[in-house]
Amino acid sequence: MSLITFHRFLIAAGIVFCLGFGSWEFLAARDGGGLGALALALIFTVLGIGLIVYLVHLGRFLGYDEGSAPHE
Repeated sequence: MSLITFHRFLIAAGIVFCLGFGSWEFLAARDGGGLGALALALIFTVLGIGLIVYLVHLGRFLGYDEGSAPHE
């Protein structure tokens, strides 16, 4: 397993965590959890979306083109 593959795995785990926790906090806010739960839900949802964008564009962020060998 290459380092980039492992990095993608960790990012995917972060996405699952952020979106899962955001969903859980949205449900808590809906059930009377208050503004704190709503704030956490929004923050973690935005973080999850940010990680998705990062994962999709990971090759460009790292200067690595998927179709060819890495730049030296």
